[in-house]
Amino acid sequence: MKKQNLVVIGGGSTYTIGMVMSLVAEKEQFPLRSITFYDTNAVRQEKIAKASEIILREKYPELEEFRYTTDKKTALTDADFVFVQIRTGGLAMREKDEQIPLKYGAVGQETCGPGGMAYGLRSIKDMIQLVHDIRHYSPDAWILNYTNPAAIVAEALRREFPEDRKLLNICDMPAAIMVSYAGILGKDVFDLVPEYFGLNHFGWFTKVLDKDGHDHTETIKRAITEDGFIPEDAEIANDPSWIKTFKQVEQMLSDFPEYLPNTYLQYYLYPSQMVEKEDVDNTRARQVINGREKRVHELADQIIADDTTAHAELEVDIHGRYMIRVAASMAYNNGDIFIVMVENNGTIANLPDDAMVEVPAMITNRGPKPFSVGHIDTFYKGMIEGQLAYEKLVVDAYFENSYEKALQALTLNRTVVDAPRARKILDDMIEANKDYWPELYHSRRLTVNA
Repeated sequence: MKKQNLVVIGGGSTYTIGMVMSLVAEKEQFPLRSITFYDTNAVRQEKIAKASEIILREKYPELEEFRYTTDKKTALTDADFVFVQIRTGGLAMREKDEQIPLKYGAVGQETCGPGGMAYGLRSIKDMIQLVHDIRHYSPDAWILNYTNPAAIVAEALRREFPEDRKLLNICDMPAAIMVSYAGILGKDVFDLVPEYFGLNHFGWFTKVLDKDGHDHTETIKRAITEDGFIPEDAEIANDPSWIKTFKQVEQMLSDFPEYLPNTYLQYYLYPSQMVEKEDVDNTRARQVINGREKRVHELADQIIADDTTAHAELEVDIHGRYMIRVAASMAYNNGDIFIVMVENNGTIANLPDDAMVEVPAMITNRGPKPFSVGHIDTFYKGMIEGQLAYEKLVVDAYFENSYEKALQALTLNRTVVDAPRARKILDDMIEANKDYWPELYHSRRLTVNA
């Protein structure tokens, strides 16, 4: 097997150490010659990188090279695979994304509703530039993008790079849900074969099979309704917010028992209930700052101080394993099946061909080969079409610098559905993001003064 040169963009992320542990765990399936971290924040990256260097020294001695840099040319030259996990604006802007909607009684969440729109509008510009840079230095590299909000970013990249067949947008949330299904069934998550349709963070499992073709869907439904549903992936298993999120699946399945829902549907099906649960002074962003970020930085400090991992509690999580298994299937033409984002082109027969849908696909060295879903029923089609229109309007707003399109998008979104409220939220978000969206800030001023 050829050893790959991997670049991780967003090397300073709090998820990076988990990714490194996943690379160690999956080194037989995805052997590496080199790993390079790239980040624009040198200080944040250095701590994570120094800890990662010790982990790799002890657990991946056959790796030929590890380096970290803030120079794009150094990072991106001769890459085989590039994993992209950026957060434009950092957790400070995420906190504003969540606080501003809550001020007006709307869902405050980083990928859904107004917060997702704000995050998406910040992410698009950086993602487009990154893909151009990667293609300049490594024209044939595979790019696996899991930057949130993945649906909005995927739509923007589809428009900017319509012929790029080695760019794949992917999300680990379906896999994180399937880890809990696997726990119910007493199986390994990679022994399960899902049937699924929707948009990113907006979809349903229609069946969950095993590799022998046995259907376990009703067993999973019965277990959730009778015994409850809990997160089992190491990264989220003990997180109170995620525990509540998985708990909400019981309600969704009670109300809509036909299919198993993606956990993120809670924000669209029960927006008022979600708002009541949130504290504007202790948003999810603040919990991450005081929780995961603090924990990961303390872990990195401990590894660096000890110069060993001997006393560190290190976990392999589905976030990393999923990305790596997808990459391995691309690199070695394994033909494994994973849920990924692809241009629809008839996969879901009664949705537009240019929709970026999330469905199971066979992953090959020629890219993903999605499995046909066929027609979907009116309820799901209506839900998806409304969300799809919102996502497309957000991307329109970016490319056209259009205040009007951004307002239309928020008014359509199920977490808002009120034009005056949408305008208030949008105006506050434009003000908070004026350094990131100067064109939209100017567009708003022209609209107001017209």
